Amino acid sequence: MNTKEKSEQFNLDSIRKQVSEIRTRGVEETSGAHLNGVNAYARQIADQFRETNQSPAIIIGQYRLFEFLSLLAFGLAILFLGTAGNHPFLAKAVVTCALSGLAVVFLQIADAYQIPVLRSPHRFLHRILGSWAAAFAVMTVALVPFDINDIYSVHLLGVWLAAGAAFLLIARLLFAYGIRHWARNGTMERRAVIVGGGEPAKELIRALEHQPDNDIRVCGIFDDRGEKRSPIMVAGYPKLGTVAELVEFARLVRIDMLIIALPISAEDRILQLLKMLWVLPADIRLAAHANKLRFRPRAYSHVGAVPMLDIFNKPIRDWDGVAKRIFDVFFSLVALSLLWPIMLGAAIAVKATSKGPVFFMQKRHGFNNEIINVFKFRSMYTHMSDPSARNAVTKNDPRVTPVGRFIRKTSIDELPQLFNVLLGNLSLVGPRPHAVLAASHNRTYADVVEGYFARHRVKPGVTGWAQINGWRGEIDSDDKIKFRTAYDLYYIENWSLLFDLKILFLTPFRLLNTENAY
Repeated sequence: MNTKEKSEQFNLDSIRKQVSEIRTRGVEETSGAHLNGVNAYARQIADQFRETNQSPAIIIGQYRLFEFLSLLAFGLAILFLGTAGNHPFLAKAVVTCALSGLAVVFLQIADAYQIPVLRSPHRFLHRILGSWAAAFAVMTVALVPFDINDIYSVHLLGVWLAAGAAFLLIARLLFAYGIRHWARNGTMERRAVIVGGGEPAKELIRALEHQPDNDIRVCGIFDDRGEKRSPIMVAGYPKLGTVAELVEFARLVRIDMLIIALPISAEDRILQLLKMLWVLPADIRLAAHANKLRFRPRAYSHVGAVPMLDIFNKPIRDWDGVAKRIFDVFFSLVALSLLWPIMLGAAIAVKATSKGPVFFMQKRHGFNNEIINVFKFRSMYTHMSDPSARNAVTKNDPRVTPVGRFIRKTSIDELPQLFNVLLGNLSLVGPRPHAVLAASHNRTYADVVEGYFARHRVKPGVTGWAQINGWRGEIDSDDKIKFRTAYDLYYIENWSLLFDLKILFLTPFRLLNTENAY
């Protein structure tokens, strides 16, 4: 046995020993090891990925903006150095902005913002410099009818062409160094878990490792099969537990992608896995590198040259998430600036008419099933309050104060949740967050509705699609939570900023219907 084989055998034996210890501990230790449904070894691995990572799409988007602003700054600086003709500065600035934007568009068309190009810019100089030169050529032709010398002198255009080319080369070489550094320390990566072990998982891992532009970090492997069919170590990566444990593991670590390493022919098993995994806010891919069956090219996404079939996409991802956050902050500040007199009046009324604090805090399910504290104006007598919401509020509920009855009917009690939006644990629009112990006829909502937790793939909202369609207030039947969940899932699958704006606009009008609000 050579040194490498001895090292691999040592790692395998070490992991076997750790997992064996976990599985054979006493009742007291086991209950602690499986806190939240994750074994101690998987939790130990999860702790290694506590630091937040940045989506490559976000980083590349920021760099694209940086290049545009830098090229624009070069052009404007040249304008100050001296221009010809009598055209106003504004017209010249518009041309400068258009040329900078055109350069970024041509770089995008030439795939110059792809990971391989950004990692090794020296290998793709023709794309980078060609795009910059093409933008100049197009703009020059466009300015011919206007006499180009009246906008820019030929000399200054040449200076800008050379300065821009030098900037693109130097900036991209520095950015390439940054990408390699971020890849090593885990800042710029997509975290993935492989579902299914054995030889298919081994082939997938080896294929990913041979991709020069691979940004996938494999966190581990989860498989329900025993060690005979699914070894405890595959290609240097440990099997961390069962698929049921994966659902909890993905709530400890922000997983970007779940890759199912099973043949397409295992249809029944794949469907079983999807029923368990689709509730997670992650991309779900089916590895297709070893399948002989081929689909249309558009059916695949790729990691380098490794093909994968797209099953589910993470909702509201990357720049969509940034846009939604800007939307939330802007309209929350607008709402607070308009509604503060109502909120102040409600706070005085709550404090003056019953003993206890003005605000009431309740634990609810947030994004990815995290537990969050949601602010409300207190609407119940303090000694009769129900922070767990185990007993839903009913019509003429004696626990509700007279002021509380009014603010609940008008939804004024929900206004403090605007502060939750600014803190970032709620969105303005999204599935309404339910209390952790909320139930229908002594059954949790997850027991009533299959796939209930799929509504937590996005941040919960102050208002939502279900609420403006009449599904608000008391949940006193299984059908009500089923319909709410169906509307929430429709919202998630069809999200857009215009959809959010429509819901936000309709909310005040739909609140006039207080039939189900107690």
